[in-house]
Amino acid sequence: MTKLYVGNLPFTATEDTVRALFSPHGTVEKLALINDRDTGRPRGFGFVEMSNADATRAAGALNGTDFGGRALRVSEAQERARASTDAGGPRR
Repeated sequence: MTKLYVGNLPFTATEDTVRALFSPHGTVEKLALINDRDTGRPRGFGFVEMSNADATRAAGALNGTDFGGRALRVSEAQERARASTDAGGPRR
């Protein structure tokens, strides 16, 4: 299973429209559109999980394509580095 980052989504995109965009390239196993935690408004990106072969095909076909007037950025998702809790100095 591969998780794809989907960036530069129009703020009007819904899970249904993104699923419809990816479905011709294979089965969408999971889909998450990210919203701002304070306002609840869409942040313009999300994640799609597909089989490895389907994800490769979808990323190649959809990266840079126009969706709702915006050029999509589709690539394999990278693990986000966790913020360090180390304050950097000796404890007092």
